[in-house]
Amino acid sequence: MHNIVANGASIPALGFGTFRMSGAEVAEVLPAALAQGFRHVDTAQIYGNEDAVGAAIAASGVARDQIFLTTKVWVTNFAADRFAASVEESLTKLGTDHVDLLLLHWPGGSDVPRAVQIDQLNRVQARGLTRHIGVSNYSIAQMNEAVRLSDAPLVTNQVEYHPYLSQAALLDAALARGMSLTAYYSLADGKVAQDPMLQEIGRAHGKTAAQVALRWLIQQPGVAALTKTARIARLPENFGIFDFELNETEMAAIYALARPDGRLVSPEGLAPIWD
Repeated sequence: MHNIVANGASIPALGFGTFRMSGAEVAEVLPAALAQGFRHVDTAQIYGNEDAVGAAIAASGVARDQIFLTTKVWVTNFAADRFAASVEESLTKLGTDHVDLLLLHWPGGSDVPRAVQIDQLNRVQARGLTRHIGVSNYSIAQMNEAVRLSDAPLVTNQVEYHPYLSQAALLDAALARGMSLTAYYSLADGKVAQDPMLQEIGRAHGKTAAQVALRWLIQQPGVAALTKTARIARLPENFGIFDFELNETEMAAIYALARPDGRLVSPEGLAPIWD
C-alpha cells in the first residue's frame, strides 16, 4: 500500500468505508479488514456506527496510531453551539482522543454560513480533536471558497468517483491546492463488476473488474479510494490491487467509460450544483 500526501497529511491510498454497514457488520468485518492490511477507516456521524467502528478498532489488535481514521460532521451539527460537542461525542463513540481526518459531510442542508463551518473545523483542529481537516461533496467553487476561508490547510475533498463519472476538473483543482480526492462509490454500487471492458482488462492481469476499477483510481496522482464489503470473503479481492499496474492504454480506456449520467449520488437539499 502506498500513501497519498496532501497538505501535510499522509493518507493510505485504499480505505475501508462503513457507509450502510450495521453495527453488527462492522463488528464482524472491520477487524478482518484490519487483519487483511487496511489502515484507512472511514465513517461518519450520520452512519450511526461510530461506536461499532471504535469497538472494532480496539478489538483488532492493531495500534490506534497505525490507523488513519476519518469521520464527518453531519449538517445538523454545523452551528457553532453544536459543532465541537458533536465532534467530542464522535470521539467518545470511537474510543479515541482524536481522529486523523474530520470532514464537513455535505455543502447543503444547513443555513449556517460556510465561514462559520470552516471556522469551527479550524477550532476543533486547533484543540487537537483532529489531525487534519477537509470537506466532502464540494464543487470546485465551494472547495475554493473553503480553502480561502480556512486558516489550516484542507487535505481532501471526498466525492463520488468511479469509471462512469469523470472528476478530472475537480481533481485538477484539488491538486492545484495541494489537496487530494477521496473516492467513494468507487465500484459504482457494484456496476463495475459486470463491465465487459473492465473484465477484459482484468483477465490480462489475472484480476477482477472490481480490482481494475480500484487500481485505476489509486493509480491517479492524489486519489485515495474507499471500498467496502459486508463479506469477509471479499476482503482479499478488495485489498489485492497493489501487485499490478495498468498501462497508459488501459488507463485511457477506463477514463473513456465516463458518461454524462454516470453520477449515482445527489441527494436533494444536500448536494451542490455539480461541475
